[in-house]
Amino acid sequence: MRLVTRWRVEDGARLAATVWRPGPGLRAISSALLGGGIGPVDWVLNAQVPGGYARLDPREHLRELAAGYGLLGRGVGMMTAAPVDRTVQASDEGVTVAATVGLRVPTWAAAPPGAADPELAPARLDGAAPGTVNIVVAVPVPLGDAALVNAVITATEAKTQALLEAGYACTGTASDAICVAAPMVPDSGAEEPFAGPRSTWGARIARAVHAAVRAGAVDYTARLRGRSAD
Repeated sequence: MRLVTRWRVEDGARLAATVWRPGPGLRAISSALLGGGIGPVDWVLNAQVPGGYARLDPREHLRELAAGYGLLGRGVGMMTAAPVDRTVQASDEGVTVAATVGLRVPTWAAAPPGAADPELAPARLDGAAPGTVNIVVAVPVPLGDAALVNAVITATEAKTQALLEAGYACTGTASDAICVAAPMVPDSGAEEPFAGPRSTWGARIARAVHAAVRAGAVDYTARLRGRSAD
Protein backbone atom coordinates (compact mmCIF):
# COMPACT_ATOMS: atom_id res chain seq x y z
CA MET A 1 0.00 0.00 0.00
CA ARG A 2 1.74 3.13 -1.19
CA LEU A 3 0.48 6.13 0.75
CA VAL A 4 1.21 9.66 -0.41
CA THR A 5 1.09 12.39 2.25
CA ARG A 6 -0.40 15.71 1.19
CA TRP A 7 -0.36 18.91 3.26
CA ARG A 8 -2.69 21.89 3.43
CA VAL A 9 -3.32 24.85 5.72
CA GLU A 10 -6.81 25.12 7.19
CA ASP A 11 -7.98 27.44 9.98
CA GLY A 12 -4.34 28.41 10.53
CA ALA A 13 -3.25 24.81 11.09
CA ARG A 14 -0.97 22.72 8.88
CA LEU A 15 -2.81 19.46 8.33
CA ALA A 16 -1.86 16.20 6.64
CA ALA A 17 -3.83 13.77 4.52
CA THR A 18 -2.84 10.41 3.14
CA VAL A 19 -3.92 9.28 -0.31
CA TRP A 20 -3.86 5.71 -1.56
CA ARG A 21 -4.46 5.12 -5.27
CA PRO A 22 -4.52 1.34 -5.68
CA GLY A 23 -5.34 1.38 -9.38
CA PRO A 24 -8.33 -0.18 -11.16
CA GLY A 25 -10.05 -3.43 -10.33
CA LEU A 26 -10.70 -3.11 -6.61
CA ARG A 27 -13.84 -2.90 -4.55
CA ALA A 28 -14.16 -2.00 -0.90
CA ILE A 29 -16.40 -2.18 2.10
CA SER A 30 -16.26 0.89 4.30
CA SER A 31 -17.97 2.71 7.13
CA ALA A 32 -16.47 6.03 6.01
CA LEU A 33 -18.47 9.24 5.63
CA LEU A 34 -17.66 9.43 1.94
CA GLY A 35 -17.93 6.32 -0.22
CA GLY A 36 -19.21 4.06 2.54
CA GLY A 37 -20.89 0.73 1.83
CA ILE A 38 -19.69 -1.83 -0.73
CA GLY A 39 -18.58 -0.82 -4.21
CA PRO A 40 -15.68 -0.07 -6.56
CA VAL A 41 -12.89 2.06 -5.16
CA ASP A 42 -10.30 4.13 -7.04
CA TRP A 43 -8.75 5.90 -4.08
CA VAL A 44 -8.82 6.16 -0.29
CA LEU A 45 -8.35 9.50 1.48
CA ASN A 46 -7.67 9.90 5.20
CA ALA A 47 -7.76 13.60 6.03
CA GLN A 48 -6.70 15.30 9.23
CA VAL A 49 -9.00 18.09 10.43
CA PRO A 50 -8.55 20.67 13.22
CA GLY A 51 -9.24 19.54 16.78
CA GLY A 52 -12.15 21.96 17.07
CA TYR A 53 -13.71 20.85 13.79
CA ALA A 54 -17.11 22.52 13.44
CA ARG A 55 -18.22 22.07 9.83
CA LEU A 56 -21.68 20.51 9.53
CA ASP A 57 -21.05 19.15 6.03
CA PRO A 58 -18.10 16.78 6.45
CA ARG A 59 -19.06 14.70 3.41
CA GLU A 60 -18.95 17.78 1.20
CA HIS A 61 -15.69 18.81 2.84
CA LEU A 62 -14.17 15.46 1.92
CA ARG A 63 -15.40 15.88 -1.67
CA GLU A 64 -13.70 19.28 -1.79
CA LEU A 65 -10.45 17.83 -0.47
CA ALA A 66 -10.59 14.93 -2.93
CA ALA A 67 -11.13 17.31 -5.83
CA GLY A 68 -8.25 19.47 -4.64
CA TYR A 69 -5.97 16.44 -4.63
CA GLY A 70 -7.07 15.46 -8.13
CA LEU A 71 -8.87 12.29 -7.02
CA LEU A 72 -11.32 11.10 -9.67
CA GLY A 73 -13.83 8.28 -9.75
CA ARG A 74 -15.35 6.57 -6.74
CA GLY A 75 -13.37 6.82 -3.54
CA VAL A 76 -13.52 6.46 0.22
CA GLY A 77 -12.95 9.50 2.44
CA MET A 78 -12.26 9.46 6.20
CA MET A 79 -11.53 12.20 8.73
CA THR A 80 -9.64 12.38 12.00
CA ALA A 81 -8.15 15.03 14.25
CA ALA A 82 -5.21 12.73 14.99
CA PRO A 83 -1.89 13.50 13.25
CA VAL A 84 -2.27 11.71 9.93
CA ASP A 85 1.45 12.05 9.19
CA ARG A 86 1.99 9.51 12.00
CA THR A 87 -0.03 6.81 10.21
CA VAL A 88 1.40 3.37 10.96
CA GLN A 89 1.61 0.61 8.35
CA ALA A 90 1.95 -3.13 8.87
CA SER A 91 1.78 -6.19 6.65
CA ASP A 92 1.28 -9.92 7.02
CA GLU A 93 1.68 -12.41 4.16
CA GLY A 94 0.17 -10.20 1.48
CA VAL A 95 -2.24 -8.16 3.62
CA THR A 96 -1.27 -4.53 4.21
CA VAL A 97 -2.79 -2.16 6.74
CA ALA A 98 -2.55 1.56 7.46
CA ALA A 99 -3.86 2.84 10.80
CA THR A 100 -4.13 6.35 12.19
CA VAL A 101 -4.57 6.15 15.95
CA GLY A 102 -6.02 8.97 18.06
CA LEU A 103 -7.39 8.12 21.51
CA ARG A 104 -8.27 11.44 23.13
CA VAL A 105 -11.75 10.14 24.03
CA PRO A 106 -11.63 6.33 24.13
CA THR A 107 -14.89 4.60 24.93
CA TRP A 108 -16.63 1.26 25.31
CA ALA A 109 -18.97 0.23 22.52
CA ALA A 110 -21.71 -0.77 24.99
CA ALA A 111 -22.21 1.84 27.69
CA PRO A 112 -25.36 2.99 29.49
CA PRO A 113 -26.83 6.12 27.89
CA GLY A 114 -25.39 9.24 29.49
CA ALA A 115 -23.23 7.28 31.92
CA ALA A 116 -19.73 8.52 32.77
CA ASP A 117 -16.77 6.22 32.23
CA PRO A 118 -14.47 7.04 35.18
CA GLU A 119 -12.01 4.28 34.26
CA LEU A 120 -11.26 6.15 31.03
CA ALA A 121 -10.45 9.45 32.74
CA PRO A 122 -6.64 8.88 32.87
CA ALA A 123 -6.53 8.92 29.06
CA ARG A 124 -8.11 12.37 28.92
CA LEU A 125 -5.04 14.53 29.32
CA ASP A 126 -5.14 18.31 28.88
CA GLY A 127 -3.79 19.46 25.55
CA ALA A 128 -4.26 16.09 23.86
CA ALA A 129 -5.62 16.27 20.35
CA PRO A 130 -8.87 14.41 19.80
CA GLY A 131 -8.93 11.74 17.15
CA THR A 132 -10.21 8.44 15.89
CA VAL A 133 -8.83 5.07 14.90
CA ASN A 134 -9.03 4.97 11.10
CA ILE A 135 -8.00 1.70 9.47
CA VAL A 136 -7.41 0.85 5.80
CA VAL A 137 -6.89 -2.80 4.88
CA ALA A 138 -5.72 -4.10 1.50
CA VAL A 139 -6.22 -7.80 0.72
CA PRO A 140 -4.69 -9.23 -2.48
CA VAL A 141 -7.40 -11.82 -3.19
CA PRO A 142 -11.11 -11.39 -4.04
CA LEU A 143 -13.45 -11.52 -1.05
CA GLY A 144 -17.14 -12.34 -1.40
CA ASP A 145 -19.71 -10.00 0.13
CA ALA A 146 -19.98 -12.07 3.30
CA ALA A 147 -16.20 -12.26 3.58
CA LEU A 148 -15.95 -8.47 3.28
CA VAL A 149 -18.34 -8.09 6.19
CA ASN A 150 -16.42 -10.79 8.05
CA ALA A 151 -13.18 -8.88 7.41
CA VAL A 152 -14.63 -5.77 9.08
CA ILE A 153 -15.53 -7.83 12.14
CA THR A 154 -12.10 -9.45 12.26
CA ALA A 155 -10.30 -6.12 11.89
CA THR A 156 -12.44 -4.55 14.62
CA GLU A 157 -11.75 -7.43 17.00
CA ALA A 158 -8.01 -7.14 16.29
CA LYS A 159 -8.17 -3.36 16.84
CA THR A 160 -9.80 -3.82 20.24
CA GLN A 161 -7.27 -6.48 21.23
CA ALA A 162 -4.44 -4.12 20.32
CA LEU A 163 -5.91 -1.19 22.27
CA LEU A 164 -6.40 -3.30 25.38
CA GLU A 165 -2.86 -4.64 25.15
CA ALA A 166 -1.57 -1.08 24.77
CA GLY A 167 -3.22 -0.13 28.06
CA TYR A 168 -6.43 1.52 26.87
CA ALA A 169 -9.57 0.26 28.60
CA CYS A 170 -11.83 0.70 25.60
CA THR A 171 -13.07 -0.82 22.38
CA GLY A 172 -12.08 2.25 20.36
CA THR A 173 -13.57 5.72 19.92
CA ALA A 174 -17.07 6.73 18.95
CA SER A 175 -15.99 7.84 15.46
CA ASP A 176 -13.67 5.05 14.27
CA ALA A 177 -13.83 4.23 10.55
CA ILE A 178 -12.61 1.34 8.41
CA CYS A 179 -12.08 0.46 4.77
CA VAL A 180 -11.27 -3.05 3.50
CA ALA A 181 -10.30 -3.25 -0.18
CA ALA A 182 -9.84 -6.36 -2.31
CA PRO A 183 -9.83 -7.27 -6.03
CA MET A 184 -13.15 -7.50 -7.82
CA VAL A 185 -14.71 -10.95 -7.82
CA PRO A 186 -13.90 -12.46 -11.26
CA ASP A 187 -16.57 -13.82 -13.60
CA SER A 188 -15.51 -17.33 -12.61
CA GLY A 189 -16.77 -16.57 -9.12
CA ALA A 190 -13.47 -17.57 -7.52
CA GLU A 191 -13.57 -15.72 -4.20
CA GLU A 192 -12.70 -16.23 -0.58
CA PRO A 193 -15.91 -17.07 1.29
CA PHE A 194 -14.56 -16.42 4.80
CA ALA A 195 -12.46 -13.78 6.55
CA GLY A 196 -12.88 -14.74 10.19
CA PRO A 197 -9.80 -14.70 12.44
CA ARG A 198 -9.07 -18.40 11.95
CA SER A 199 -9.46 -18.37 8.17
CA THR A 200 -6.30 -17.98 6.06
CA TRP A 201 -6.86 -14.38 5.00
CA GLY A 202 -8.78 -13.35 8.09
CA ALA A 203 -5.87 -14.40 10.29
CA ARG A 204 -3.54 -12.27 8.19
CA ILE A 205 -5.92 -9.32 8.40
CA ALA A 206 -6.11 -9.72 12.17
CA ARG A 207 -2.34 -9.85 12.64
CA ALA A 208 -1.67 -6.87 10.38
CA VAL A 209 -4.40 -4.72 11.97
CA HIS A 210 -3.26 -5.71 15.44
CA ALA A 211 0.34 -4.76 14.68
CA ALA A 212 -0.53 -1.39 13.14
CA VAL A 213 -3.05 -0.33 15.78
CA ARG A 214 -0.89 -1.46 18.68
CA ALA A 215 2.11 0.45 17.33
CA GLY A 216 -0.09 3.49 16.75
CA ALA A 217 -1.49 3.33 20.28
CA VAL A 218 1.98 3.00 21.80
CA ASP A 219 3.13 6.00 19.74
CA TYR A 220 0.08 7.98 20.85
CA THR A 221 0.82 7.19 24.52
CA ALA A 222 4.45 8.26 24.13
CA ARG A 223 3.36 11.58 22.62
CA LEU A 224 0.92 12.20 25.47
CA ARG A 225 3.62 11.51 28.04
CA GLY A 226 6.03 13.81 26.22
CA ARG A 227 3.45 16.57 26.11
CA SER A 228 2.59 16.24 29.81
CA ALA A 229 6.28 16.42 30.68
CA ASP A 230 6.78 19.74 28.87
